[in-house]
Amino acid sequence: MPKAKTENQGMPGPLDGIRIVEYGVFHAGPGGNAILGDLGAEIIKIETFAGDPERSWTRVAGADFSLKNREGIFFEASNRNKKSICLNIKQRKGREVFNRLIKDADVFLTNLRKSTKAKMRLDYAAISKLNPNIIYASVSAYGTEGPMSDLGAFDPLGQARSGMMYVAGKQEPQLLHLGILDQTTAITMSHAILTALFDRERRGIGQEVHLSLYSAGLWVQYFNILIAGFFSIDPCVLVGDATQHSPLRKQFRCKDGRWIIGTHHPEEKYWATFCKVTGQDALLQDSRYTTAAGGPSNYIELNTIFDKVFASKSADEWMKILLPHGLMFSPIQRIVEIIKDPQALANDFFIPFEHPVQGKTLIPAYPIHFSACIAGIRSAAPKLGEHTDLVMHQIGYTDQEIQELKKEGVIK
Repeated sequence: MPKAKTENQGMPGPLDGIRIVEYGVFHAGPGGNAILGDLGAEIIKIETFAGDPERSWTRVAGADFSLKNREGIFFEASNRNKKSICLNIKQRKGREVFNRLIKDADVFLTNLRKSTKAKMRLDYAAISKLNPNIIYASVSAYGTEGPMSDLGAFDPLGQARSGMMYVAGKQEPQLLHLGILDQTTAITMSHAILTALFDRERRGIGQEVHLSLYSAGLWVQYFNILIAGFFSIDPCVLVGDATQHSPLRKQFRCKDGRWIIGTHHPEEKYWATFCKVTGQDALLQDSRYTTAAGGPSNYIELNTIFDKVFASKSADEWMKILLPHGLMFSPIQRIVEIIKDPQALANDFFIPFEHPVQGKTLIPAYPIHFSACIAGIRSAAPKLGEHTDLVMHQIGYTDQEIQELKKEGVIK
């Protein structure tokens, strides 16, 4: 049982003491560090003087998602819990600052293209020379080998290449919104970094871990890929065909226009109860609709029947009827409904946060509860270069040296 928020105060984060240096942009990769920041790691984000371009990404499909400071909400999602330092690593002194940061880091993360990393000496060979024990985390678009290995990509391109745009089971591709594959990649990268850190604790060695948008898109579809490999069929098109499902695995539009969905396995266990509580007992005695084993059959006709049945009551009315009898149904909620869902609020799935620009808001909580430590957001995404002086002091620079480096255009 999760503890009340006040009971967790003062507990350490499970990754307290871990320092991560990041030279990356947008979400796939940097979003993984934001997650590790939720777990207590210190994240130092190196930005150019122009800043991560995600700061200025504010519009999608004509909608403006900019905060009051005119930066995009997407940057907030990717960079919470981080410190920002503006550093020109192309200058010799800037490179010296970078090298100091790397020598004292546990992890370095980048998602630049392969050729760019080599050109800027940000590849594993260069970084591991500075710190052989470092965990080098790298994210690409399509993998390290092959003709696409040096191409860039964004979330929709990864969805397209990996087949994710057909997971809805439609004949035409459907893009999953927003940033679904980016966040999947971020979560997977946080898993990879944690695993490498654990391995270093056991064996005392650093290593490179690499992930791509493409491979993360395939991994999240483990069932689909497995079925395609074993049986040479596209499971998404098959499963997406509503005529192939019984009423026990189907969505229904209710009287109030809202939808509910049920999923029951094995179906023979639930069919009789389902028919009785929906007032369709007669179907149980009709061999056209109930098999000898006690399960549903003739799905097309049954679904026509139950489409009319469920249209007779509101979604809330049906939930009150179905759930007490052990039937597994859920309302299909819109995103704007979820932040008011009493079930989510009872479990602290959203937490109040005082954002320095937007003020009070609700944000997604870290989804895992720890009984002996605390995880969750510690700070909003930083302003560009907000922590430059602080980080420079941390790695041994004096006030006078910091001022000189600013005058020389090394830091900002």
